Order: sequence, then structure tokens, then C-alpha cells
Amino acid sequence: MKLKNTILVLSCLLLTNCSSFFRAVNITPAQKITEIEFLDEESSQDLQFYYSDTLGNLYLKELRQNYRLDTLTSNLPDEIEKIKTILHWSSSQWEHNGSNSPSKSDALTILKEAKFGKRFRCVEYGILASASLNSIGFRARVLALKTRDVGKVKFGAGHVVTEVYSQENSKWIFIDPQMDIMPTLKGIPLNAVEFQNAILNERQNIELINAKGKVEQKVAEGYINWIAKYLYFFDVAFDQRIDYSVAKKDFEGKKRIMLVPIGVENPTVFQRKHKIDYCFYTNSSSKFYINPNE
Repeated sequence: MKLKNTILVLSCLLLTNCSSFFRAVNITPAQKITEIEFLDEESSQDLQFYYSDTLGNLYLKELRQNYRLDTLTSNLPDEIEKIKTILHWSSSQWEHNGSNSPSKSDALTILKEAKFGKRFRCVEYGILASASLNSIGFRARVLALKTRDVGKVKFGAGHVVTEVYSQENSKWIFIDPQMDIMPTLKGIPLNAVEFQNAILNERQNIELINAKGKVEQKVAEGYINWIAKYLYFFDVAFDQRIDYSVAKKDFEGKKRIMLVPIGVENPTVFQRKHKIDYCFYTNSSSKFYINPNE
């Protein structure tokens, strides 16, 4: 983890000192973040999300038993400790490589290939952490983050993390399994939208934590500087089930829902050339963060 933290700090310094030219020509994302707002009331559409039968799913049972995830978390006192433990475990399975992808995008394949030395992207960390949390009884989802200039820049317009629903805290919680980080504000874990708002308005009160405790200040500052630009557009799949025997559910023909700030144009292109034609757009944060048990 020391190596990972050192790389994070050095990367942030490099971006600060050397990337102004690339930002000027829209090659990499702008660093400046702005105030964003969402609707609090529920959307009129009857949206529905789908999650795995976490304890009865055979795939998740194999993941849980093969990697002893139930043993890893069974004696922990509360949900936050369990989430932090899975976060740290997921983060430690390989060193990040932004160019590699697995032969199949599922947790067991990713782990098997990582065992033989393959390294993966943020996407795979998100998939692994989400599936691992699902396997021990949590509702968890892979969350894609996108910058405000997502359609204009050539590289670095997105990042992938995990959000997990805590019954004890009655809320969704953001975790970054690539970086082994959970953001909190005055001791309360944050979701992605709350994290963005806290960075703008209460940065001095944010603490980043993991299973080892509080993340050291230099690393925390570097991470916040780096992640902030990604906290603008947020999208997840309607169907989070890990079940390869059934067709994935959608809503009005769209596989994913994207949360878009009020007054902002819906993004339709990713990094200049990839169409975003798979999202149902909403400005309603309450719909995006609906209780998964409802």
C-alpha cells in the first residue's frame, strides 16, 4: 500500500505541474470543479433496479467460499468495518494497470487471471468489490464517474468505483477499491454526490478512511485533488444481478441510468468517439439513490 500511496501522490503532482498544456487542448480533463445541483423530489418515472439474491446465488457462493470472504468479515462488529475490510481486500489483489482488461468481466475470472500476474483497470476493481460485497449480503453496484468535459477530452474522462448500501446507516456509501479509500464527513460515510459537495463546501472536514484507519493527510489531499474532477456525471446499470442465465433488464430500452446536474446538457459522447446511447438520463438524486430494498 505504501507503493500505491506514493504513486498516487506523484501522479497528482505530475498532473498539477505538467498537464496544463494538455488540458488547454482538451486532451485531458479540466481540474476545476464547480457547484452542481440535483432534484430532491422523486422522478415521475417508475424506475426499477435489480440486484442479486446475495446469499442464494451460486456464483456469489463460489466467490464467497473460494476466497473465504465470510470468514474474513464474520467477526467484525458492524457493516462499515465489513465494507472497509472488503474494500482493502479488493484493493490488494493486484497492482493497477490502466491498459489491461480480463478475458471476461466478472470477479472470478478477474481473480484467477490476477493470480497469474495480470493487472487490471479501475473497472475491474469496481467489479470485484461490488461482487464481493454482494456475496456477503450487501447490495452493491459498480458506479461509473465522468468529468464535465467527458465528450471533449481524448483521455482520462472516466473512473470506476463501487457504491454499497448500508442498512445500519440507511444510505449508499462510496468506496474506491482501486485506491482503498472510503470518504467520510464528520464521521459519516458519503455517497458520490455527497462527496463532491463536501469537497466544494466542507473539504476541511473530510476524512478518508480504510481498514487500517485514517488515510495520511498527504495521500488524502492528493486523492481529493485527483478524484474531484470525476464527480460530475454518475451512471450505473439498472440490472446489477450477477446471473448469466437471464437476460439483463433495462428501462425504456436503456441499460444504465445517468445522473445529470440540473441545467447541464446530457452527455452523448465519451472521449470524442464513443457514443453514450445506453443511458436513461435523470436529474433526480433521490431516484438515483433509491433504497435498494424498496
